[in-house]
Amino acid sequence: MRLEPLASFRVELDPILDLGASPWGNRRVINIVGGSFDGPRLSGVVLPGGADWQVVHADGMASIDTRYTLRTHDGALLYISTSGVRHGPSEVVERLARGEQVDPAEYYFRLFCRFETGDSRYLWLNRQLAVASAAREAATVRYEAYTLT
Repeated sequence: MRLEPLASFRVELDPILDLGASPWGNRRVINIVGGSFDGPRLSGVVLPGGADWQVVHADGMASIDTRYTLRTHDGALLYISTSGVRHGPSEVVERLARGEQVDPAEYYFRLFCRFETGDSRYLWLNRQLAVASAAREAATVRYEAYTLT
């Protein structure tokens, strides 16, 4: 098994909507308002309208659950879903929550990515699994995605 570079993603976010405590943790919704992605076989823009339906657990770990739409440079529409986790020392998580710049080496933020499309030029993505290493910024998530070959 190898990791092949897929694309660098920059996903722009609205402020967090905190729905409060639920039986599963603190539910938050973070709407996706735009962004871009660029890689050897895949580039384009992130369309507004998706979100991260996130749960923050009692231990501070965030369970990531995103779904959004991409438009490639040549007009194809792709659906992407990611699931993952973000955690770190409590003081680091607090700095992230305040929107401070934090070195990604100080916390763990990993994603599993799936794609879906009916566009014949990108059908290969339907059969790929991807993983990513991510970083949270004040109003942006950046991640480097790799396909598993």
